[in-house]
Amino acid sequence: MADWELRQASMADVEVVAELRSVVLRADLERLGRYDAHRVRQRLRDGFAPAHTWMIEVGGAFAGCVSLRPATGAHWLEHFYLAPHLQGRGIGAAVLAGLLEQCDRDGTLVRLNVLQGSPARRLYQRHGFRLETEDPVDVYMVRAPAGCLIHTAREQGRRPERR
Repeated sequence: MADWELRQASMADVEVVAELRSVVLRADLERLGRYDAHRVRQRLRDGFAPAHTWMIEVGGAFAGCVSLRPATGAHWLEHFYLAPHLQGRGIGAAVLAGLLEQCDRDGTLVRLNVLQGSPARRLYQRHGFRLETEDPVDVYMVRAPAGCLIHTAREQGRRPERR
């Protein structure tokens, strides 16, 4: 695995993250018939929160990003993108493990959504995320802090919180 580090994001990072989002999500969005070059970037710009976002750097260069946004009763894992040429090297798994360790210490539930058919879903499952609910485009997943049991919205017969 390559050496990597996290640094706090700033508003100056928004465009490089928007571009990476477009690259990373393009194949899945095209497969789902939902790719729009402007919209994929604008959605990131509209929801970019540097206070809850970290930039992933490999060898001192931008490699990706991840956000962990506080919400009622949980944190939302969002905007977790890694440059395609660095995927599959263990960097994403290591970044995710570090974030989840902190959530475990804090006793925080973590939620996320991933596009239908995305290979990222396997990464999340390996780290303890369970299916909560899904629709034709999105898969909503949830992970309880280590040692805690939860009942997903799906098990309770309701939809998860949407932002």
